Amino acid sequence: MKQHRSRQEPRRMGNSAMVITMLLSLCVLTFIKARYCTTPYPNKPAPLLEVEIDDDYDGSRYKISGPIGEEDFDPSRPTCYNTSKRSERCAAVGDIRVDGNHSKIYISPLDKEWRTKPYARRHDQVAMDDVREFALLPFGASNATTVPPLCTRNHSVPAFLFSSGGFAGNLYHDYTDVLVPLFTSTHHFGGEVQFLLADIKDWWLDKFTPLFRHLSNYDVIDVHNDQEVHCFPRIVIGSTFHRAMGIDATRSPGGETVADFKRLLRRAFHLKRDVASREKPRLLIISRKSSRRFLNERAMAHAAALAQFDVRIAEPDNHTDMPNFARLVNSADVMMGVHGAGLTNMVFLPSRAVLVQVVPFGGLEWLSRVTFKDPAKDMDVTYMEYNVSLEESSLKDLYPKDHFYLQHPYDVHKKGWDAIKTVYLDKQSVTLNLSKFADALEHARSLLP
Repeated sequence: MKQHRSRQEPRRMGNSAMVITMLLSLCVLTFIKARYCTTPYPNKPAPLLEVEIDDDYDGSRYKISGPIGEEDFDPSRPTCYNTSKRSERCAAVGDIRVDGNHSKIYISPLDKEWRTKPYARRHDQVAMDDVREFALLPFGASNATTVPPLCTRNHSVPAFLFSSGGFAGNLYHDYTDVLVPLFTSTHHFGGEVQFLLADIKDWWLDKFTPLFRHLSNYDVIDVHNDQEVHCFPRIVIGSTFHRAMGIDATRSPGGETVADFKRLLRRAFHLKRDVASREKPRLLIISRKSSRRFLNERAMAHAAALAQFDVRIAEPDNHTDMPNFARLVNSADVMMGVHGAGLTNMVFLPSRAVLVQVVPFGGLEWLSRVTFKDPAKDMDVTYMEYNVSLEESSLKDLYPKDHFYLQHPYDVHKKGWDAIKTVYLDKQSVTLNLSKFADALEHARSLLP
């Protein structure tokens, strides 16, 4: 008997040790997963927010209070209100019927009729002329004269209505006016939101569908070409604008940042490179066919190859295959181009890549700062500027050396945007000084990790 027990005891002890080892391993793995393997967009508890916001454009102040993520509907607010000089938001809860084919939204309860254009560029009348207006119409006991249409399709999730009118179609405005504000305003829904898209262009929707599929679990509805009457328990109309291609985390419903937006793009377009490198760096030259062209593009590519860069030249356009172009940009360590919408592709660059903005002659440093220099920092992209001299500009061949446009560019700026655009953007191309270009490349290489 004793002999039998002596043989079983080590076996029991071995089994116990195995169980304990498995439990310890499970604990360690659970800790590692919690610490390092969580989703890039965890469900964050809604912190309390009570701030007054100084609008960057007109000095107005907008007060938001209450849990972040619920400020898109506050019964104490007007149905429609400004969130910045550039953006207006309308929000309602109740019996909501969307007759998009007639640009009408019937809401009960609603205090009065409202009208709105869901595009984040309210300060720009030229852009807003191309955005369709929606009428928000009250109905119910106190508005018995309004007879809403019957629901033909019911939804259990909130609706979010936005427009791809205005300047959408220009890549810079796609991100500044539409996509970044849309992400900021809807990411906290966790996909449980139905997008209603107005002023739709089929090619535009196809281009950004991979992104929409990561923000909404449902197919986008072309609201103006749909014969249904869609009914919702809740609706938000219009995205909130913070700054050009930027997000103020203290104002976004889930505390999102531009880094979160870039991570979403990486997932949507299957981008593999995390960080740029100076080992065999790739230079991507953004080409243009019309204004602001590189007139010596081939010579630039040859000089870059001599400087041990792997060189690619590409020209994005409105109908570019976005997933493939995104992967091309993601493969670059340095991206260079003359000021223009093509530089917006920096959203696909890996972290710590270098963006070289070639600033045309004409005192345009302020424009380069607002459009790409300031946003680059939030995107973890190192920014460089190459300022074109008059000798490198095609303007020297259009005007005599003592011409007003060449001698007094800042006085031209006083005449307004149309004058700036006509003289310094639409009529100018550049021939880079190759020695100066080579120095710029070496500096860009030194900035790479």
